[in-house]
Amino acid sequence: MTSIVLATDGSAFSDAAARFIAEGRLLQNGFTVHVVHVAPEVSGQVRAFVSKETIDDWHKEASDKAMAAVCDILAAANVPFERHPLHGFAPERIVAYANSVDAAAIVMGTHGRGSFFDAVIGSVAGRVLAQAECPVVLVKTPEKKG
Repeated sequence: MTSIVLATDGSAFSDAAARFIAEGRLLQNGFTVHVVHVAPEVSGQVRAFVSKETIDDWHKEASDKAMAAVCDILAAANVPFERHPLHGFAPERIVAYANSVDAAAIVMGTHGRGSFFDAVIGSVAGRVLAQAECPVVLVKTPEKKG
């Protein structure tokens, strides 16, 4: 079965990417969506004062919350999916996960802030696009009219 990676940050942009998949506007049947969320690592200073179990619980809670809406969208459309909470540097973890499942594509929502803003602060989508070995589909939210 073909694997598609849907990277989410819990935003409306990620929801748009999930709806894009659910509506079947790009992909044929016969694929599994691997929903991934990457929680950031905590600093060594935090690790010195907070237990590993507490940090693990925080990572799980953050990922569960971020993946909830996209999983609901996929489930409502009967799209098969799996949840994969990860932690670390998001672009690297998304690409590494996609490679590990031999993904046919990575689908992500994009904030679409513009090249200058992304050049200054960086863009997860831009870094994934630059590093991925498979096609990357960037989905923007539809603009509201009126």
